[in-house]
Amino acid sequence: MTGAQKPLACMAQEDEGAQAHRSTRVLPTRKTTVPKLVVFAAFILLAVNLRPALAGVGPVIDQIGRSYGLTGSEMALLTTLPVLCFGLLAPTAPRLARRLGLNGAVVLALVAVTAGLVVRILPGPSLLFTGTVALGCGIAVANVLMPAIVKREFSTKVGPATGAYATAINLSAAASAAVAAPLSGVGGWKASLGVWTIPAVLALAVWGGAILRARERPSAAHSAPAWHLLRDRKARALVGFTASQSVIYYSVLAWYPAVYVSHGYSAHAAGWLLSVVNITSAPVALVVPVLAGRSRSQVPHVVIIALCAAAGITGLLLMPETAALLWAVLIGIGQGGAFPLALTMFVLRTRNASETASMSTIAQCLAYLVAACGPFVIGLLHDHTGSWRPGVAVLLACAAVELVSGVRAGRPGAIGPPQAQPASHQLKEN
Repeated sequence: MTGAQKPLACMAQEDEGAQAHRSTRVLPTRKTTVPKLVVFAAFILLAVNLRPALAGVGPVIDQIGRSYGLTGSEMALLTTLPVLCFGLLAPTAPRLARRLGLNGAVVLALVAVTAGLVVRILPGPSLLFTGTVALGCGIAVANVLMPAIVKREFSTKVGPATGAYATAINLSAAASAAVAAPLSGVGGWKASLGVWTIPAVLALAVWGGAILRARERPSAAHSAPAWHLLRDRKARALVGFTASQSVIYYSVLAWYPAVYVSHGYSAHAAGWLLSVVNITSAPVALVVPVLAGRSRSQVPHVVIIALCAAAGITGLLLMPETAALLWAVLIGIGQGGAFPLALTMFVLRTRNASETASMSTIAQCLAYLVAACGPFVIGLLHDHTGSWRPGVAVLLACAAVELVSGVRAGRPGAIGPPQAQPASHQLKEN
C-alpha cells in the first residue's frame, strides 16, 4: 500500500467502523506498466461499446418485429431487457472486480457484449432475446466499473475524464442511431446490428492484449453497497434524479424514432432525429461535469438540464412535427447533462472512496431497475391506445421528478449525518 493509499484506507475504517471494515471489497489498483495513451484509448473504446447495441435497435424495431412476428409487448420487452440487466447485475460488478481484478472484470464484460452482439443476429427469436440479455449483462458490469477506472487512472482529472467518457457514449450512440436505417436498407436489420461487433472486438483486443497484462494489487478503496445510505434524504434524492433521467434516456433511445415514424417520417429521417439527440448530448456531457465539479452547489445545473428536457418533451407531446429539430436538440441537452451530472454528484456528495463506490452501485442498481420499466410501459401504452402521447406524457412527469429530486441532491452537503468532531474540539466549544 502506497503512502497515498494509507490515509484513504484509514479514513474508510474510521468512517464506517468495524462492520463496514468487514464488508470491504477489494478493488484492484493497477501497477502502471502500460503507456497512458494506451490506457486512455482502452478507456474510450470501452465507453464506445456501452450504448450502440441499444441505440441501433430503435430505428429498426419495426423491421425486427415483422421479421419474427413479434407483438408490441414483445418488442417492448426487447428494448427493456438490457436496462433490466443493468439494474440486476450492478451489485455483481464489485464482486467480479474483487475476484478477477478490475481489468479482468472489464475483459469478461467485453466478452459478454461481443458474444451477445453475435448471438442476437443468429436465426430465431429466442437467440435474439438471449443475445440481448448477454450484451445487457456485459454492459451492466462495465457501467459500474467505469467510475472505478476513472478513479484509478484519472484521479486528478475526474471531471474531464467523466466528460470524455460520457461524450464517447453519446457520440457512439448517435452513430448507431444514424446508420441503423441506411445499413438495414442495404443488408437488413441483422447487418445493421451486427456491424457493432467490430468496435467490440477491437476493445476486447486492446483490453485483453495490453491492459490485462498490467499487474494488479489489492486496494481497500471499495466497499460492498452500504444500503443504509438510503436512510439519508439526499441519497434518496440522488437515486431519484438518476432513476428519472435514466427512464427518459432509455425510453427515448428505444421509441423516439417510432414516434416520428407514426407521424409519417421515414425510418431514415426518424433515426437521424435520434442521432441529433445524441450528437447534441456529446458537447454538453463534456462540459457539465467540469462546471459542476467546480461549483459548491449543482442546483443551477440541475434546473437548466431538467427544464431543457421538459421543454423538448413538451414539444414532442404537443407539436411533434412543428419544430422536430428543436425538440431533439432540447432533449439532447437534457440527456447530455443529466447522466454525467449524476456521476459527478456521486463523488461530490460522499465523504470517501468507500461511500462513493457504494452510492454509485446503489444508485445505478435502483435507477436501472426503474428505468427498465420506462420503455416497457411506454410500449404497452402504445399497444393499448394506439398512440404515443400517453407514453410521452409519462416522460414529462419523469422530467418533473428529475427537477425536484435533482434540486434536493444538488444542494451542498454530504450524504449521512455530520461526522463526529474530536472530543477536544467539542470541549473547546463548550
